[in-house]
Amino acid sequence: MTDIVDELQWRGLIALSTDEDALRKAFADGPVTFYCGFDPTAPSLHLGNLVQILTMRRIQQAGNRPLGLVGGATGLIGDPKPNAERTLNSPDVVAHWVERLRAQIAPLLDFEGPHAAIMVNNLDWTQGLSAIEFLRDVGKHFRVNKMIAKEAVSRRLNSDAGISYTEFSYQILQGMDFLELYRRHGCTLQTGGSDQWGNLTSGTDLIHRAEPEAVVHALGTPLITKADGTKFGKTESGTVWLDPEMTTPYAFFQFWLNADDRDVSKFLRIFSFKSHEEIEELERQTEERPQARAAQRALAEELTTLVHGAEQTAAVTAASKALFGQGELAELDERTLAASLSELPHVQVAELGPVVDLFAEVGLVASKSAARRTVKEGGAYVNNVKVAAEDAVPAKEDLLHGRWLVLRRGKKNLAAVEVTGA
Repeated sequence: MTDIVDELQWRGLIALSTDEDALRKAFADGPVTFYCGFDPTAPSLHLGNLVQILTMRRIQQAGNRPLGLVGGATGLIGDPKPNAERTLNSPDVVAHWVERLRAQIAPLLDFEGPHAAIMVNNLDWTQGLSAIEFLRDVGKHFRVNKMIAKEAVSRRLNSDAGISYTEFSYQILQGMDFLELYRRHGCTLQTGGSDQWGNLTSGTDLIHRAEPEAVVHALGTPLITKADGTKFGKTESGTVWLDPEMTTPYAFFQFWLNADDRDVSKFLRIFSFKSHEEIEELERQTEERPQARAAQRALAEELTTLVHGAEQTAAVTAASKALFGQGELAELDERTLAASLSELPHVQVAELGPVVDLFAEVGLVASKSAARRTVKEGGAYVNNVKVAAEDAVPAKEDLLHGRWLVLRRGKKNLAAVEVTGA
């Protein structure tokens, strides 16, 4: 890689920049110390945050030093939401979430070598600051007319909810972060989402006022959109989180595997660390043989490994194959099996009944008579074993981990039954 700006442009990762030519020169003269901030407003990061972490990883791999900021102070305030005031979390909750987020970011950056990453917390330079010091030393550099012109603020000012002084002041705190990191670590670049552009430029503006000789930059990545109009990073069951307890590795894998052909090229460029040639080859395969889903599978395997590790990726790929008869369901560990079945249509029953009843109850067929036809035609399977008789009843010994049956109609239609009284 000879020019990280060119690389980011090729991957569609530059939406806004304070001065792209000046930033290009800064990288060429580098190394550049840069930062991106993450607020602990939830117990886990999500896919939107992953865009920022992986952008940091790319810039670091190009020979620059990242500072990963988890906002123990800004997390107590929260940046302005579009339509309503945030619910403030207690200091203990925020402190706990800070540690959880730090643990998610750390494995994705390199903390050794000449460009080793550093984790920082803005509570370190705010908790001892008095209100008078804050107003005199920081607040005096901000102009209210510019603050209310920021998109996030103006949107709230024009809403029924209005905006509190607390959330109005958020941009001052984020601006102070950049100034402190500039002074403490020589940080000259802040990256973030384009929806945070107002907050990013609050930092550059503050530095220009407080340190007139400083040359600093801001870089905003684009908002990721999906071809079908639904919000990126969401599924029918909700947000896709990085925490395996909140979104299982299986569900995480399936999110990428199910990516729309119209989106997968963009996703590859933004999230994958494959070379240009490898990505272009996967794009070609998607165009020529979309049914093979080669690009989606490559993306799912790479990102699941990156976020959850190779062992989890092997487990979920084995589960995915086993569900469709290409592996042994009985060999799957209980947690992976449970996660994979939670993504399928499923029902709970108190006791085992005839297969035709189960097929109808879980919705694989419209009726018991349709289930009988499916059995007669050889298209009904229980735990990947073809059902031979219309009156077949599974035995307790058939239950996977003493709880589940996997039902399949034909090659692709799957459902699960959990027996609660077994």
